[in-house]
Amino acid sequence: MRRLKMLLAFSLFFGAYSAQAQMNPKVKLQDALKLIQDNYVDPVNDERVVDAAIKAMLSNLDPHSSYVSREEAEAINNSMMGSFAGIGISFAMIGDSTFVTSINADGPAFRVGLKVGDQITTVDGKSILGKNLKNQEVMNMLRGEKGKAVKLEIVRKFQSEPLEFTVNREQIAELSITASYMVTKNIGYIALSVFSMSTRREMDAAIEKLQGQGMTKLILDLQANGGGLVEAAVGVADEFLEKDKTVFYSVTNSGVRDYMMAGGFGRFYKGELVLLIDESTASSSEILSGALQDWDRAVVIGRRSFGKGLMQKGLQLADGSAIRLTAARYFTPSDRSIQKPYAKGKTDYFEDFNRRMASGELKEEGHIQFPDSLKHTTLVNKRTVYGGGGIMPDKFVPIDTAVYSTWMNRTMNSGIVSKLAFNMVQQEREKLNQNYPSFETFNQNFRVDDQTLDKIFEQATVRRINIPSKTDQVARKSLAIEMKAEIADMLFTGKGFAIRVRNESSKAFTTALEVLNSPSEYNRLLGVGNTKSTNKKNTKTRK
Repeated sequence: MRRLKMLLAFSLFFGAYSAQAQMNPKVKLQDALKLIQDNYVDPVNDERVVDAAIKAMLSNLDPHSSYVSREEAEAINNSMMGSFAGIGISFAMIGDSTFVTSINADGPAFRVGLKVGDQITTVDGKSILGKNLKNQEVMNMLRGEKGKAVKLEIVRKFQSEPLEFTVNREQIAELSITASYMVTKNIGYIALSVFSMSTRREMDAAIEKLQGQGMTKLILDLQANGGGLVEAAVGVADEFLEKDKTVFYSVTNSGVRDYMMAGGFGRFYKGELVLLIDESTASSSEILSGALQDWDRAVVIGRRSFGKGLMQKGLQLADGSAIRLTAARYFTPSDRSIQKPYAKGKTDYFEDFNRRMASGELKEEGHIQFPDSLKHTTLVNKRTVYGGGGIMPDKFVPIDTAVYSTWMNRTMNSGIVSKLAFNMVQQEREKLNQNYPSFETFNQNFRVDDQTLDKIFEQATVRRINIPSKTDQVARKSLAIEMKAEIADMLFTGKGFAIRVRNESSKAFTTALEVLNSPSEYNRLLGVGNTKSTNKKNTKTRK
């Protein structure tokens, strides 16, 4: 009988409300929170409930609109500023210990005498040995307020007693260029990992330095660059496009168009240029790639990019949290939208990589068919390019299935390779320095021995990683490259050595070299001679 009364009460309750007129959505949200606060069986954390409501609202819009907590907003702002207050080291968690793996040559840690290989045992008197701390936790302990000192206790090889150092935290540049060097006498290479406030300044300095070393041709690597500040992408485009050429334009929900143009302050308007892109090249990277492809300024090599053509605006809430709201769509100079469909929801949207892999698109050319409605024409040489789901490269390069395999990801994330590389450098540093006094000598002559490779396979098997057999030559070659790259980064002072090692075996990189070394192939890919070229500027202006 009691159950019947309860069911009847629920029926009358919902019946009464179903007859009411629709509520104002804003009032409805406030009323819902009040009802939860007054009637929920346990105490309610209002902030958690509201945060969850905001996230749920944004999840119904598009895959890129999102809610950012106070802590996340602060971290994002710091990364986009391109600097943080720290001591100028990189470190690795090896087992239950923290070791210094590289030191900024002009940083505070270097000046007080820290060395690569030092083991950090305490930070400000707190032991970090055997605490199973995560990388981020140690990083947060080392970073802090600019000018405030941090006290470190260090265990150093061949020293019987621990050493103590007091290091003043300074502003440390978090650079967006991860490697910059001359590949040949006239071909330069720049790897760009993100677009931040320092990116344009870094690019300008890198191009000037390489030109001083004889660069007349450039490989710009945007592989795995997930984007960043749109203004930074425009700044990089300005290095390669002449004044008043459109970089992109955006369209808001009211139809207002805003055109972003090159400013005419670049250093590399005429030299041959190759862009490397892949399925993880996204957002601001696609803005840059689309602009240079549309103006026939660069040959694009690799695989179809991610396909993000939506622009977010950061809207801060009073408590420091923020909403990243999609506020406009962007279009390339030839009027392409490269945003891929997202009608099936966020989960389906971010499963696109798996679909591309399963379909064979990432492994061989010819698996993508575009309707005529997505065809567009470049602005100088009148080549056909496509919108509707990423930037299509001018020359396809298949994915390295060993490097992008599940077993390789698990092996590298396990720390097996890093630990073996660190131990080798720690134990044999003097011998290695004697045998390989320069990176060039190391890169040309160093080989990872079979015994070391066997150890990787054995340790991976112990950790139940489904690694291929020891006799699999493709797997051995891939692991040897990763091991050599790790050793290079720990052995030599500076940055970008691991990337230089990996480039030697990268199909995308070697293809770029082949194209730049063949003027006829470069011109063929750009469509030079297919039609009467003009230097007519895009006449679209800001509104």
